[in-house]
Amino acid sequence: MPKIEPFEKYSDEYDRWFEDNWELYQAEIGLLRSFIERHDLFGLEVGIGSGKFSVPLGINVGVEPSWVMAQMSKGLGIQVVKAVSEELPFVEKSFDIVLFVTTICFLDDVLKGFREAKRVLKDGGFVLVGFVDKESELGKTYLKRRNQSKFYREATFYSARDVLDLLKMAGFRDITSRQCLLPGMPPEITSEGFGKGSFVAMKGIK
Repeated sequence: MPKIEPFEKYSDEYDRWFEDNWELYQAEIGLLRSFIERHDLFGLEVGIGSGKFSVPLGINVGVEPSWVMAQMSKGLGIQVVKAVSEELPFVEKSFDIVLFVTTICFLDDVLKGFREAKRVLKDGGFVLVGFVDKESELGKTYLKRRNQSKFYREATFYSARDVLDLLKMAGFRDITSRQCLLPGMPPEITSEGFGKGSFVAMKGIK
């Protein structure tokens, strides 16, 4: 059962986070963009929300179980289908890239979602997953306060090691990772791997 209720009720509050935390948002965009080497890729975002990541990353197709959030993305010119990650309504080998950003913590079955992503990817295409590492400073704060959060109360947080293992189980290869929001550093500073930064991005090749 997709965890959409808070996004239906508090969509404006969710969207306002990006304005109130502009530097963090831009740092996350920059980290994700560093994995996308071409501008002509045909991409899908799973759990597209209000389109805050798809638009700057050049992705114009999304799936979203929340009707309210889907309307916000459609207003930006994105083609949005109401669906869940575990049952993507696309034929095999449709996309060059499948993007998940702060989505996996709301999925019922992350492994099934990753396997579906692999199914709809072209050979040589890649999945790109952006998430808050639960073992990071920010991740621990979210966990500690999640009962007070409208959005994260029912979320399941994952460590970078968890996500790496799930991508391998789904059959992805040549997995690479980078991180940002490093303690004591400007938000836009990045480093390879994971274990220090609060926001991690992982790329796996089909």
